[in-house]
Amino acid sequence: MLSLRPVRTFVLALLVALAAALLPPVPDARAAGRTVQGGRLDWGVKSSFLSYVSGPVAQGSWALTGGAATTGSRFRFHSATGSYDPGAGAFRAAFSGGVRFVGHRKADGSHGLDLTIARPTVRIGGGDSGSGTLHADMTSRTRGSGTFTKASQVPLATLDLSGVDVTGGGGPVSLTGVPATLTARGATAFAGYYTAGTPLDPVSLSVDVAAVGDPPDAPGKPREATPERSGRPGQDSGQDSRQDSGRDSGRRADEGGIRDAAVDWGVRRTYREYVTGPVVQGGWTLSDGALDGGALFRFPRGKGSYDAGKATLDAGFAGRVRFTGTGLDLTLSGVRVEVADGKGTLYADVVDSAEGSPPRDAVPVVTFEAEDFTPKNGLTALTEVPTKLTSQGARTFGTRYAPGTEMDPLSLAVVVGAGARLPALPDVGGDAKTPARPGAAADAADTGGPDGSSPAPADAVAPPSSSPPGAWTYAAIGAGAIAVAGAAAFVVRGRRRTEADTAASDGG
Repeated sequence: MLSLRPVRTFVLALLVALAAALLPPVPDARAAGRTVQGGRLDWGVKSSFLSYVSGPVAQGSWALTGGAATTGSRFRFHSATGSYDPGAGAFRAAFSGGVRFVGHRKADGSHGLDLTIARPTVRIGGGDSGSGTLHADMTSRTRGSGTFTKASQVPLATLDLSGVDVTGGGGPVSLTGVPATLTARGATAFAGYYTAGTPLDPVSLSVDVAAVGDPPDAPGKPREATPERSGRPGQDSGQDSRQDSGRDSGRRADEGGIRDAAVDWGVRRTYREYVTGPVVQGGWTLSDGALDGGALFRFPRGKGSYDAGKATLDAGFAGRVRFTGTGLDLTLSGVRVEVADGKGTLYADVVDSAEGSPPRDAVPVVTFEAEDFTPKNGLTALTEVPTKLTSQGARTFGTRYAPGTEMDPLSLAVVVGAGARLPALPDVGGDAKTPARPGAAADAADTGGPDGSSPAPADAVAPPSSSPPGAWTYAAIGAGAIAVAGAAAFVVRGRRRTEADTAASDGG
């Protein structure tokens, strides 16, 4: 008869080893009361709603605000702030950025569907309740009446955290693919398109945390991150350039009165999605001081001249962005901005190595309005102004865009006062990932929608993003260890029963 003692010993050893290797360390006193400093939340809202908005019925679109970005079929909200108590499992993280959906355009230019979701906040009360809540600022036009309603931090969705232990640990905190369900108040704020209890797309987040008392990043100073920030193929702008950018605001003004300046521009969202998509399968690298803000690139250390009386600017900026992939090798550098008579132009040096064409210097790429460009509290700024592609800029992108095409909005900041600082970059945390695929949710075909005109499409759950193990990923790993141990125990019981049955059949 086979002895079971070796099997029992193996199972016991396996349990001990798995527990020691996978369970998080017991939090010490320093882990209590930590602050959330940077990170992102990825959420597709509801995939069938996005398909409906851009489909043939609503014939609408959506636009990002406040530095929000896209990652695959989801929206990325940035710059998390809040608190985390590892001992109690209490967590709050508020994110910046928003998205506005419009559809059913009317003759007067308004829209029958007009919904904005902004500043999402995740709250978990602590303990073993197994749930959390996603809040958001909501502005919507009610179906039928057309009345606009606006509410701050509406409890929009309930988050199912069943089986997830939110206690312990003090490092980066991450949740991936958390099921979300529309609340009653959320249904009202959602303009009545869905009823309470309707499943929404799953929510993922990853935030950095620090002990209470750690000094927060100074306003306007980009956070230092690993070179692979945002998961692009490479980003060789070093830490020195990041630190210099933060110090520039303290240097003496040059002859034109500029103490520091930066221009933020993402080129075009759909172009970035095209670059990282399945056709080009590429990405971009930043160098010479350029910084990645998720939905935009920052070209810092502006130098030149600014005349407050005439509201004119002629300044050059540091930084280089290079897009590469299958059949693509495009570099933009030498960014310069001119503002005069309420109009602005962004220039760049262009090198298209894939086409083999000669480099082009000082190409006027986009134009923008700059009607109010006078200093306020030592800072002259334009925030997310629309840009349009010039004819020479269109040549930069081959035949992909026609002259006059709306490109990404542009933000421009010029520090002229000693006490002013540049606006902070969107902060997506230290472990953001490459977008999974182009914005399929926004571009997907649709044959109906939630207004009852025809059947709405079936929901498609966005694939969760990968995240490094954080304080909360241990719960899932530990569950896997228990499952393995349970399976081993089942094997032992099964073998014992088989041996007993064999003995009985043999008369023993």
